[in-house]
Amino acid sequence: MFLKHFVPALALGVAVLVAAPAQAEKLSVAATPVPHAELLERVKPVLAKEGVDLDIKVFTDYVQPNQQVAEGQIDVNFFQHQPYLDSFNKEHGSKLVTVGQVHVEPFGAYSDKIKDIKDLKEGAQVALPNDPSNGARALLLLQKQGLIKLKDPSNILATSRDVVDNPKKLKFRELEAATLPRVLPDVDLALINTNYALEAGLNPTQDALFIEGSDSPYANIIVTTEAKKDDPAVKKLVAALNSDDIKTYILEHYKGAIVPAF
Repeated sequence: MFLKHFVPALALGVAVLVAAPAQAEKLSVAATPVPHAELLERVKPVLAKEGVDLDIKVFTDYVQPNQQVAEGQIDVNFFQHQPYLDSFNKEHGSKLVTVGQVHVEPFGAYSDKIKDIKDLKEGAQVALPNDPSNGARALLLLQKQGLIKLKDPSNILATSRDVVDNPKKLKFRELEAATLPRVLPDVDLALINTNYALEAGLNPTQDALFIEGSDSPYANIIVTTEAKKDDPAVKKLVAALNSDDIKTYILEHYKGAIVPAF
């Protein structure tokens, strides 16, 4: 009697084990809050249906996301553009790689003191990001406005020492990118990354005195290590961030403050 009842019960237990769904693969992603973490939250439910449990870790600086991916503490990051990654890899001896690009955040110039760039006074204080790639990006944008001239007009790693013509005698203050919105009351002009502008409540398409065009080469990228670049979960993340849903969301939600790059 015991065996008659035991065997079917055992068979049922095996059937239940076979039918159990496979455990989702966890994928950790480092991101800055706006718009990167917002876009990741948008694709998280989609990835869950594809067996990927997205673990979004939010950072407010531009150094830790790369360091933690390079050290293997986090799988992927999404916060930077290619010139910044190239500069980081060179400076730190890391070998992080790009696996996809998502959007462009047009870089802009902001001021609490003037409403038109024509009113920028001689000797004005201009705040720039202090990392090499974004500092150069700011200088290139100032050059495009005719405010300065650089020794090499196409140098994506130019510094303020490369300024060869400065008719308004502008004084440059190089500060950490995240702090730039906070120093607006103390300077005449600040060149601010769009993610930090959005976090500070600035609307790039309305508040910037001038801004990059949609042809900017600074697309924001998805970055990981050589070892993980072909991981199926990473490929699913790239596909989700390059979907029609994300393209439509970027266009409708950010209204030009960021634009799709795919």
